[in-house]
Amino acid sequence: MSRAGAPLKGRAGRLARLMPSASPSSAARTPFVLLVVLLLGGGLITLLLLNSALNEGSFRLSELKRDTTELTDEQQALQRDVDSYSQPGALERRARELGMVPGGSPAFLDPDGTVRGVPTKATAPPPSPSPTPSPEPTPEDGAQADEAGAGVPSATPSGTATPSPGAAAQPEPEDAPAPENTPATPPPTTPGR
Repeated sequence: MSRAGAPLKGRAGRLARLMPSASPSSAARTPFVLLVVLLLGGGLITLLLLNSALNEGSFRLSELKRDTTELTDEQQALQRDVDSYSQPGALERRARELGMVPGGSPAFLDPDGTVRGVPTKATAPPPSPSPTPSPEPTPEDGAQADEAGAGVPSATPSGTATPSPGAAAQPEPEDAPAPENTPATPPPTTPGR
């Protein structure tokens, strides 16, 4: 039919002349293909690195949000404690536990050095009866204490009787004066204050 070396005639010949030969075109395409492959590979690697950096930042952000939530809850709990301790009733109760008494009426100094007002001394209100009654000694306890000799009060040089350590508490008469230098209740100790 056709020979391999025969020139083409007509339309086929013109098309063959317009088309370049196979060997020079493959040499020109090789660097372009390598460039495109390198660009695609580099873009893919850059995309993977960017994605992993974003994921790491996302994990860090969620951890910081969780820490912020915990610290906010702790701060609110501490603020509630501070608010409860700074209420007037709580402050008054704590002051009384420490042995403080309400102050009298104040006096003020004017800039010229004169005193305005009449100062009064702060006095402690009369002690209220204790809400916990002292236990009454039973006849059995009293008999055991008398047998042991622990219920006998010892005399002091001032002439007043002080009970020994094992003696039952005896009520004092109501008209007896209370000691002046002793506080009504001992101040409690609180840790960390």
